[in-house]
Amino acid sequence: MTDCLADPHLRYSAPGRDHDGPREIVILGSTGSIGTQAIDLVLRNPERFTVTALSAAGGRVELLAEQAHRLGVRTVAVAQEGKAPALREALAARYGAEPLPEILAGPDAATEVARSECHTVLNGITGSIGLAPTLAALQAGRTLALANKESLIVGGPLVKALAKPGQIIPVDSEHAALFQALLGGTRAEVRKLVVTASGGPFRGRTKAELAAVTPKDALAHPTWSMGPVITINSATLVNKGLEVIEAHLLYDIPFERIEVVVHPQSYVHSMVEFTDGSTLAQATPPDMRGPIAIGLGWPERVPDAAPAFDWSKASTWEFFPLDNEAFPSVGLARHVGALGGTAPAVFNAANEECVDAFLSGHLPFNGIVDTVAEVVAEHGTPAVGTRLTLSDVLEAETWARARARELAARTGGRTAQATSEARA
Repeated sequence: MTDCLADPHLRYSAPGRDHDGPREIVILGSTGSIGTQAIDLVLRNPERFTVTALSAAGGRVELLAEQAHRLGVRTVAVAQEGKAPALREALAARYGAEPLPEILAGPDAATEVARSECHTVLNGITGSIGLAPTLAALQAGRTLALANKESLIVGGPLVKALAKPGQIIPVDSEHAALFQALLGGTRAEVRKLVVTASGGPFRGRTKAELAAVTPKDALAHPTWSMGPVITINSATLVNKGLEVIEAHLLYDIPFERIEVVVHPQSYVHSMVEFTDGSTLAQATPPDMRGPIAIGLGWPERVPDAAPAFDWSKASTWEFFPLDNEAFPSVGLARHVGALGGTAPAVFNAANEECVDAFLSGHLPFNGIVDTVAEVVAEHGTPAVGTRLTLSDVLEAETWARARARELAARTGGRTAQATSEARA
């Protein structure tokens, strides 16, 4: 698989300490779910890893300062420039007379940290704002443990132009599973990739039954504890659509050979079917520390990174076909991925705006994907093709966000009027 972004058969030799000491890690998005679990893994394995720098948005400066002090990092970055004084104060309270780490602040701070001296950059930022740090890490020659799927999706051609074989190690549970299962054969022997989906909180419901879903309902994921945007994306299965695009980009497998299957228990994280009829599945109890350990430690495994199954206890594993009528997001994502260019950026940006509108009560649940589809249709076929630039991506996102807000406001207004009339 020498032309794949994530090739488990190859090892990329990144600069930075590795065999002669703990592997130096930079963690982007350190106060989020991926970041906090990564830090837990590092602290349990001090002989394997050391953290040199952290970045976060700035909403939890006390936690960021605590992490920095406990890990002894050289640099701390915060995206919200106005949070820098509070961060400095929080750091001073912990460090006392000790010298403070370097403090970076502003929208480019994470990008600067991503290119700093280290072996591996873990990109755990949520959203397409993770694209610039992804590109910076690749350009600087770092191994990239990628949990920020949006940066790959919206900037696929840009990432592919920079990434060397084996330089990206996927951290999404599904793609870490595919990464491991692909070791079972050569690329020519792969028949299809099977990406599993929990089905979210609404598995088995029809599209009509989803019309009255509330934000509280949608945020109650049955398996995973995640941030609000990712949780809503899981409920609409937009997240699974994004993962189909990501799988295509990471492993260079055509869309028609990437299948989605619903697996409510979330034990099997994904599967690879080979041409001889064999299927290899990667399975662990739901816990993101396993995929994070693959991202940070590859090609070596980290002992006891996450819990294992107790095979002495009975369990049932179920698999169901995807209901494309109730959840059209996966089909829409395939269409967008095939269009390429700026279409995936439009899809992702419009979805983020529609999720915000839904969470604030201004758009019905079914209106999320319906509105995204309308924005994608208006965008049409992108003309940039392989000549995609970062400016193209940012311009397309800006347009998509503005148009999605307009359409969401219109749809929300009509929904409110219909509800009022029904009550009358």
